[in-house]
Amino acid sequence: MTTTILVVEDDKAIREMLGFTLKQSGFECELASDGELGFESLNKQQPDLILLDWMLPGMDGIEFIRRLRANEFLANIPVIMLTAKGESEDMVKGLSVGADDYVNKPFSPAELIARIKAVVRRYSPSDADDSKQLKLGGLVLDTKSHRVLADDKRIELGPTEFRLLHFFMKTPERAYSRGQLLDQVWGDTVYIEERTVDVHIRRLRKALEETGHDNLIQTVRGVGYRFAED
Repeated sequence: MTTTILVVEDDKAIREMLGFTLKQSGFECELASDGELGFESLNKQQPDLILLDWMLPGMDGIEFIRRLRANEFLANIPVIMLTAKGESEDMVKGLSVGADDYVNKPFSPAELIARIKAVVRRYSPSDADDSKQLKLGGLVLDTKSHRVLADDKRIELGPTEFRLLHFFMKTPERAYSRGQLLDQVWGDTVYIEERTVDVHIRRLRKALEETGHDNLIQTVRGVGYRFAED
């Protein structure tokens, strides 16, 4: 099955270059010049991944992701942000609102394609997990419907937070370093920084906080994190 990617980029030259590069690499591609047109495209066809420019006219990339993650039908689509912003706090802000990866402009086509393939591979459903349901600590995680319930209340998670919780619930009581979590949840890639783990842990805890389950994600001083009921 061909992977479909939605590109939301206001710069015409970059947008067309991305479209050409993606098609040359075997992807199907939809192009949008701003956030509103991006959502119009999403309502017609859901892509497998979104390449999203940070500095868009009108609705910027941060607001686009907030709206995406708040939509029940679109929330699970992974997003790679494209931006000329190189400051660390900007990267953290993008990840904090729900981006799954972050690529600074200028970038090489080879690097971008590698990042895309890594994210698509990360979020492709596994046949082995099709009918699995995990129950632990008052949480129910269903890999087939990609839903999490806490005491029968649905918890909205982005795709990275879902995978992180899935891994924790499969391996409770064990402490993992940030590097180990990167390998297990993000995959073996040199592109993701260890502090990315901290950002997504905060997002996961915030999502679980409303039902009082945020304490299941515990910080292990000097090591990293674990999932535990006590």
